[in-house]
Amino acid sequence: MAKFAVITGASAGIGAEFARQLANDGYDLLLVARRAERLRALAAALPTRCQVFCADLADPGECRRLLAALADRPIDLFVNNAGRGVCGPFVQTDLGEELALLDINVRALHILTKGVVRQLQRQGGGALLNVGSSAGLMPAGPYMAAYYASKAYVVSLTTALAEELRQARSPVYVGCLCPGPVHTEFNEVAHVRTPLPGVSPEFCVRCALAGVHRRKVLIVPGRPLAAAMAAQRLLPRALSAWLAGCQQKRKLLG
Repeated sequence: MAKFAVITGASAGIGAEFARQLANDGYDLLLVARRAERLRALAAALPTRCQVFCADLADPGECRRLLAALADRPIDLFVNNAGRGVCGPFVQTDLGEELALLDINVRALHILTKGVVRQLQRQGGGALLNVGSSAGLMPAGPYMAAYYASKAYVVSLTTALAEELRQARSPVYVGCLCPGPVHTEFNEVAHVRTPLPGVSPEFCVRCALAGVHRRKVLIVPGRPLAAAMAAQRLLPRALSAWLAGCQQKRKLLG
């Protein structure tokens, strides 16, 4: 029987690449996103059994609808990938966009993490991967303040949950993918004018799945990024925030 994976935010970028690589590994898939046409086109192009589930996960009711649809289906891997970003000075960015960011990056992820892990415990095992960001490993991110804060929540929640499961000797695995810049449409949606150099979605997802296989709690794709994240922990918080601000400010320059 084929393994079964669920991917949120599957219509583009990292989510679509998870779908491609897991399909090539023989997984049956449930692809979740708002954009029905993109989901159907992706599902039709994959060499495995794929279902689509159209939902706006910013709505807690839609998160619960997804969990209800999965209640009787054993899950091998759940990729909590749906997310968004907002770039700009905090006093100038749109409050509505920031609240929408928090609805997806924090509230939806929290609801789905709790619901899925409870289901994985009932079924006796399985894996959940939350897609965070290297931003979540930094003290702060001037000019992407809400985004950095939301990803810090993802890192902290996942790390705490992983330790609870370890102490309980649970067979359930949870991990957090913490990529740096990835070449996707994220920058366009987040109003980034000048994207920073990044890695391909293919490389990012290969690293992610290798990390899941090794049951790593925090997965940082690529040695250069991992080294940079380790080095920044040695810096004073104020200096680290200043450096992050200088880097993020470059994104605003057209």
